[in-house]
Amino acid sequence: MRLQASCKMTVNVAADCPTVAMLRPRSGDAQWMVSERYELTPWVRTTEYVDSYGNLCQRLVIPQGEMRIDVEMVMEAEEHIAVEPSAGVTPVEQLPPDALQFLLQSRYCPSDKMEDRAREIVGDLPPGYAQVEAIRAWIHTHMEYRYGVSDATTDALDSLDHGAGVCRDFSHIGIGLTRSLRIPARLVVGYLYQLDPMDMHAWFEAFVGGRWYTFDATQDQPRGGRIVVAYGRDAADVAFLSNYGPMEMGEMVVTVDRLDSPQDAA
Repeated sequence: MRLQASCKMTVNVAADCPTVAMLRPRSGDAQWMVSERYELTPWVRTTEYVDSYGNLCQRLVIPQGEMRIDVEMVMEAEEHIAVEPSAGVTPVEQLPPDALQFLLQSRYCPSDKMEDRAREIVGDLPPGYAQVEAIRAWIHTHMEYRYGVSDATTDALDSLDHGAGVCRDFSHIGIGLTRSLRIPARLVVGYLYQLDPMDMHAWFEAFVGGRWYTFDATQDQPRGGRIVVAYGRDAADVAFLSNYGPMEMGEMVVTVDRLDSPQDAA
């Protein structure tokens, strides 16, 4: 399916502010960049690098005052995500080297403290995809999606205590529980077609059966129409703006529209 997505935002800084943005998706196995526009007003010199997770990062200094950032892209994306209930766990000794880091506890996903809860949730299910899907379904059923419960310091255990949160909190819980079962899991941020309310979105992936699979605890069924912008251990790795000085966020508007018809995709 062909999607057009955009993110338009304004920021205000009291003094020149070094910033790293993470707003450009890249082509990959499940998506292809058709075209893009990335505009800064006022324009400033910007350089780009690839971080250790393969994400495209834009480095700039935002000048004192207001800046508007407009990002727009047209992407070919998968209409349906892969689902494989029979996929088994991949033994640690057989994991790709770049998946090993996603077994470790991280800032927002203290998986070393979450195994007991994970074992309660998965019960006697076979190791692998079935366990991760049980975790996703448990979060969807038992957690309330609610704004204002979490902040920048809230980790997965805090969210479990609150019993509520938003997409990043749901994903942190899923990642922490999954890693506690010695299954690699990583956070994904990007766009989801027909998300309601529309915003930037977060979900998680788990490595089972020799590949990464998508799990989204905010949704009641598997859904495609996703554009991946960044991967990381948790939210600390995938902030769309990392500012190294005071910054006030202004308006932010996110859109995702389908450009083709379902018949065209078929």
